[in-house]
Amino acid sequence: MIRTIVTAIAAICSLHITTSVAPAIAETQSEPLIIGLDADLSGGSAKAGEAIRRGMEIAIDEINAGGGVLGRPLVIEAKDHRGNPARGADNLSEFAEDPNVVAVMGGLHTPVVMHELPLIHEKKIPFLVPWAAGTSIITNGYTPNYIFRVSVRDQYAGGYLVDYAVKQGYRRIALALEKTGWGRSNEKALTFALARSNLSPVAVTWFHWGDSDDQSVLEDILAANADAILLVGNAPEGLKIAEEMAALPEQQRIPIISHWGITGGNFFEQAKNDLSKIDLTFLQTYSFFHPGNPIIARRVLKAYALKYGVPEKPESIFAPAGTAHAYDLVHLLGMAIREAGSTDRQRVRNALQKVQDYVGLVRRYILPFDNSNQDALSVYDYKMARYNQDGAIIPITED
Repeated sequence: MIRTIVTAIAAICSLHITTSVAPAIAETQSEPLIIGLDADLSGGSAKAGEAIRRGMEIAIDEINAGGGVLGRPLVIEAKDHRGNPARGADNLSEFAEDPNVVAVMGGLHTPVVMHELPLIHEKKIPFLVPWAAGTSIITNGYTPNYIFRVSVRDQYAGGYLVDYAVKQGYRRIALALEKTGWGRSNEKALTFALARSNLSPVAVTWFHWGDSDDQSVLEDILAANADAILLVGNAPEGLKIAEEMAALPEQQRIPIISHWGITGGNFFEQAKNDLSKIDLTFLQTYSFFHPGNPIIARRVLKAYALKYGVPEKPESIFAPAGTAHAYDLVHLLGMAIREAGSTDRQRVRNALQKVQDYVGLVRRYILPFDNSNQDALSVYDYKMARYNQDGAIIPITED
């Protein structure tokens, strides 16, 4: 009789354990795994933020169609920093507190990422950079380094832009730079690159974010008799310079060779009436018009058209480099999570350095990250481009 009662009690206890614990375990295993997006989604560079989001979404759709990672679907949680470093840090703190956030994708602005660096490393959260180009984002002094970039690096971009200008025959080159960490990073790179060609800037003009006064950005540059401008700025400030250049008499206008920040906002829509009057070229890394891997490009282009209700053609993809970089970064992250066999952030960070071979949109990545370098792209991935009359970004074919 006693044995019967003990057996019954044991059975009841076993039933209680099964019904209360097992569902919680199942729920944890199926809960979505979050990639945070910390970018400008409503300000002057919102197009860059949206381009990044779209690249992430297409890659996530592909990964989830294959079963997700470690049996869990990926999702995006987006927070808008509007180009404000303090707001970016607040966003990052919120992401870090959520155990389901495995990594965070950044946006266009170097100053925001630079402000977040201490927090990223304090919280030990992998941070993926698909746009911001400041050299010290990667060479940041932190060990281990939690920043991984598929984008331009200013140290290399400066040399590339200067070499392009010199090949066009320009020698009296002026600099127009935004007064931020990104602008200072480029001043160093551009000045160093000019010195290699036995040149120095004939003028250096600085401007602030959101400059709305009537002071001429070009006054000192024109007074120095410059024959070309190297521009480092984003869409709102680039617009002012383009408008000022177009308003000059034709014989006074000089070419503008720009970093790619102008392509992250509504620059073309606002400047299109002036673009026919000026010679504007700018840096890029990727084009759906001339893709390195046409098979992957066609697949992404088709998915993009279906998802966002646009024609299936390259010109439908605005800010294409942002979309391509984010797409590749999400796939690289997925590979790292599988390599880690865990969603633990430190293990995922370490696994990102072990990713061996991935054929992406921008390039084939052979060990893209290691202890000595967490920039996946090099100067060989850079190209120059122009806007066509419809606003599509068209790479310049070099002879």
